[in-house]
Amino acid sequence: MRVISGTARGHRLATFTGRDVRPTPDRVREAVFNMLASRLDSFDDCRVLDLFAGSGAMGIEALSRGAREALFIDNGATAARIVGKNLAHCRMSDRGRLLRADVVKSLGRLAGEKYDLIFMDPPYHSGLAERVLQQLAEADLLAEAGLIVVETDRKEPPTGAPLRLQRLLERRFGRVRIEFFTHED
Repeated sequence: MRVISGTARGHRLATFTGRDVRPTPDRVREAVFNMLASRLDSFDDCRVLDLFAGSGAMGIEALSRGAREALFIDNGATAARIVGKNLAHCRMSDRGRLLRADVVKSLGRLAGEKYDLIFMDPPYHSGLAERVLQQLAEADLLAEAGLIVVETDRKEPPTGAPLRLQRLLERRFGRVRIEFFTHED
């Protein structure tokens, strides 16, 4: 896995090993960021929230493309170590913060903060995508023109949009479903 574009382009990222691990493939990340680029003026000065961060690849890609800062949340010790290692390797430790905590329990602590981009990649078939999306809407963490990117298994039903949010698009890439959400019109 590598950073696709920006200041850290080409940097290899540390990742997990094991059969149950499924980092977002480079081609899916590239497609997601192409779709984001067509909807955003730029990534400059974006505040990013990377939930179920894993290796931190999505947030680091956004930082590489100009995002101002990123908060990575994951409850795993291995994930925390890997995100820290990847931020240091890409020389982004000053713009990335890591919160090692349960995503569901930690969102309430972020009340009052606003994020331009929120990435969410919960464990597949866990039922967490819809639950966390609802929490994001209730906590009002999405900036006015912000986007939430949700990754799930394509065999799962599409994520239901909670009140105040609407689905902008849904795309499938092999086993992966990507959905974009934003504020209702």
